[in-house]
Amino acid sequence: MTRTAIIAGQGALPGLLAAAMTARGEDFVIAEMEGFAASVKAPTLPFRIERLVPFLDHLADLSVDRVVFAGAIRRPRIEAELIDHRTATLVPRLIAAMGKGDDAALREVISIFEEWDFSVVGADHIAPDLVPGAGVLVGTPTEADRRDAARGAEIVAALGPLDIGQGAVVAQGLCLAVETLPGTDAMLAFVAAHAPTFRPDPKGAGGVFYKAPKPGQDRRIDLPAIGVETVRRAAAAGLAGIAWEAGGVILLDRKSVEDAAEAAGLFLWAREP
Repeated sequence: MTRTAIIAGQGALPGLLAAAMTARGEDFVIAEMEGFAASVKAPTLPFRIERLVPFLDHLADLSVDRVVFAGAIRRPRIEAELIDHRTATLVPRLIAAMGKGDDAALREVISIFEEWDFSVVGADHIAPDLVPGAGVLVGTPTEADRRDAARGAEIVAALGPLDIGQGAVVAQGLCLAVETLPGTDAMLAFVAAHAPTFRPDPKGAGGVFYKAPKPGQDRRIDLPAIGVETVRRAAAAGLAGIAWEAGGVILLDRKSVEDAAEAAGLFLWAREP
């Protein structure tokens, strides 16, 4: 029987995956990096990046054979004095990958886990219902909204090779903001504060938040997600709706997200790439 380790970051996703596996009677353990407490109501295995090899060995001793990464984790500060001699052999690889951006760092982490014979799968493999297929879920995007979404898709695709972010806000054809290291909430807060200044027509299209994985991204890790808070912040920014690449974005607690969007008058659209 497969035993899965959820490498849990912050946010709702680890708990949703745990609930999905519990409902199916699947065996799993939850691990969290020290300093990045996961929002799960279950015992967790703490680990540190400085002692990654002993942690991997411990997962193997627990008969784990499958791993899924879930939730947000910021880059940890590595404390050199805590690195054990076996993990020290991996540090140059991790540091070199981190220097090339988040995608390279995450690919290297996956590679290391696979070297320990763990099968690494995406969150959508564990809970496919979290990733909606193509279609409008709530509301009705106008033609102007569809043009803004298409422009957002172009911008996110262009930013992908630079490993900057996974989202952009476009209103009336103009890019009001792109997602960078501070994340989606910070971007939408910026739009809420400054959008009225930049929209050419105050009575025109409110704008669209578009989100998608980076081109060529390994979708087993860091798949973008949208939750209720995203909807609230998009509404506060005066946007008309949220669009994303169909099959490429996790919708956290779908019913709550749809209810929040309907209450706020926003559309939700899983757009064909």
